[in-house]
This record gives sequence, C-alpha cells and structure tokens, in this order.
Amino acid sequence: MIRWLALGCLALGLTPAASWAQDEPYQVSETEITDQKAVFATVQSVDVTMARARLSGTIGELRIDEGDRVEAGEVIAVVVDNQIAPQIGSLNAQLAAVTAQLEQARADLARDQRLYDRGLVAEARLEAARTQVEVFENQVSSARQQRAVTVQRSREGDVLAPATGVVLSVPVTAGSVVMPGEQIAEIATDLYVLRLSLPERHARFVREGDPVQLAGGALTEDGLAATGTIRQVYPRIEAGRVTADAMVEGLGDFFVGERVRVLVNTDTRRGVVIPIDLIETRYGLDYVSVLDDAGHPHDVVVQRGGRQDGPDGEARVEILSGLQSGDLLVQP
Repeated sequence: MIRWLALGCLALGLTPAASWAQDEPYQVSETEITDQKAVFATVQSVDVTMARARLSGTIGELRIDEGDRVEAGEVIAVVVDNQIAPQIGSLNAQLAAVTAQLEQARADLARDQRLYDRGLVAEARLEAARTQVEVFENQVSSARQQRAVTVQRSREGDVLAPATGVVLSVPVTAGSVVMPGEQIAEIATDLYVLRLSLPERHARFVREGDPVQLAGGALTEDGLAATGTIRQVYPRIEAGRVTADAMVEGLGDFFVGERVRVLVNTDTRRGVVIPIDLIETRYGLDYVSVLDDAGHPHDVVVQRGGRQDGPDGEARVEILSGLQSGDLLVQP
C-alpha cells in the first residue's frame, strides 16, 4: 500500500514540507535554522528615580518603607529645619514695624495735604511726605517678599515622590540629619523590562524587535507571557558583554532584580529539519523510512539534533546526519 501511495505522489508532484500530511511523503530540504542561547536576565525598572531632600535639617516624619507604592507628588517624608520658624517670626515683626511706619507716613501725608490746601505749608513739605509714604510702601513690599521666601523654604521640607512606582530602598530613618540633595528614597517606575547580558560575540546578532522566549521566573510565573521582544540594545560593551532590554508582559508581579531564564536568537544557518513523527527509535538508534528510486521504503539511521518548533507549532527536530536534500520520507 505504501509503495502505490509513494508512486502516486511521485507522479502528481512532491509535497512541500510546509503542507505535509502524515499520509503523504515528506520531501527533505534545507531550511534556515536559528540558533538560540540560554541566558539569565534580571527584572529591572526602565527608570529608577531618587527622592531627595531640598533643605538641610532633621527628618521629623518618614511615611514610606521598602516595598510601598507611591504616587507622583506624594509627600513621603518631612524635613524640619528648626531655624526657619524663628526666621519667620523675625520677619513678621519687621513687617509689622514697617507697616506701622507706613500708616504713620500716610497720616502725616493726609495732614500735610490739608495744610497745603489752606496755604499753611510749602509744596516741598508735601512732596517730602509723599516720598516718605512711597519709601515705606516699598519696605513693606520687600518685607512681605522676604517672608514669602522663608515660608516657601519651610514648605520645601516636604519630600515629594518624583514618579509613580515602588519604593526600592529608604537609606534614612526618622530623626536622621540630612543635607540638601541627600537621597531619601529610591523609587522604581512601573515600566519593567528584562535586562539581558550577552557575550560580545553575539552583539551583532541581537537587534531591536527580535523575539525572546522565556523559560520561567525564579519565584512565580503567574501572568508572565511566554515570549517577548527586544526593546533596546545598548551600544556600549562592558567587560566583554553587551546589554539589551526585552519587553515582556506580566513583569509587574516580579521582584526587581529577580532572575529569569531567557532564550535569545544568536545566529542563523542552513540545516535539515523534519517532523518528529517521522522518527522511530529502536534500541537506542533513530530511524527514518526513506523511499528509494523504485518507491520502496527502507530504514536509514539518522543523528538527531535539537528540537525546532515549526511555524504552525508542529514539533520538529534537526537532523545532523543521515539525510540529504531531496530525500522522500514516509511514516515509519
């Protein structure tokens, strides 16, 4: 039956590999094989920002801890400068004194204006009173501006979260003395990637948009996609390794720094790949049924290589030796 089936297929034409059915001969041909390398990637945030103190003083209140989620603009700590309150009090006193002088100068101006209208004082005295009012008005305005600056400085004791994300570290505690620009917290944004580190010999094969396959996380796989794509390849090679970022859905449930095993494409070559169903293993040897020129099947020992999934998801395997292009295979 197999002989007549094989002869019929030869008369009608060869069945291409992409449309092979188990009841038809399979024609062996070389195809492009993509080699993959298994590496460990780490879950990283694209941006890690620092929340810093804007003035010197003592941390009077610390509202966050490692692992907390924060929103952009949220107050995460309060820095207290004990010198600001006395400064505000002194400026309030100065403002009150200058305001009293301004009221007195306005009263003197009104009195001089009445006397001038009656012809009892010279115009020069009236102009001097007006000038005195303007001087005190400017002094009041200056005192108010100085007070506003000091009040705004006191408000800068509120340490704000620069971005929405998760707090990675808090190197200070309540009561710590900090200086302007000192780090209060390290915050990872919500955009996570897999950061890969590859040997530099693979640098020319890794490009943006290339697919990657995941072999699972170290702690959990819930909600993690099986595949991803290369988002960015960094142009600098450090210590003989190139760094690349891959976008994968579901990384938000992982810990920052957690390791995940990833398969990346490194190179392509020509090779023979056949469906795994055409291979029969007997006594530790792999056999395939090859049709001869007369259409008779005979067993041939082959050496199998790695598994290669077909474009339709069919399980296939690479054949390292025993077959050549043009051979016709049938189901064993």
